[in-house]
Amino acid sequence: MEDDKTNNLSHVIVRGSASGFAQEIQIGSHRLTGDEPVSFGGTDTGPSPYDLLLAALGSCTSMTISLYARQRRWPLEKVTVSLSHSKIYAVDCAECETREGKIDRIEREVQLIGSLTAEQRSRLMEIADKCPVHRTLTSEINIRTREKVNS
Repeated sequence: MEDDKTNNLSHVIVRGSASGFAQEIQIGSHRLTGDEPVSFGGTDTGPSPYDLLLAALGSCTSMTISLYARQRRWPLEKVTVSLSHSKIYAVDCAECETREGKIDRIEREVQLIGSLTAEQRSRLMEIADKCPVHRTLTSEINIRTREKVNS
């Protein structure tokens, strides 16, 4: 396995019982819980995996926009990012390459608070698509899975 410290920003460990959906998530010194809603067979003790994915994209978007504005000393006071996830039929997506089956759609709404010019607002909305998580989600992703054998 490659050196995690040089290639990854963080190391995540997720533990769960085979009897349900609730998961203990450890991200460095942080502890979270993941689960599914009761309507999907979970116990709703934490956000769903898709909720966590949206949270990653939303927080990265807000951080990236805020950093860009701070570096330029623009009068951005606050950023609010609202997101939702759904599955849509590929034929209903004019801008998508896939034409068959269903695809994932993430709707992202960004609210910029501050005395910004129209040009600044436009540029910050362009920057939203440049956050690292957005780039990861819209690029080719290679996920390698292997079994860890008990020692």
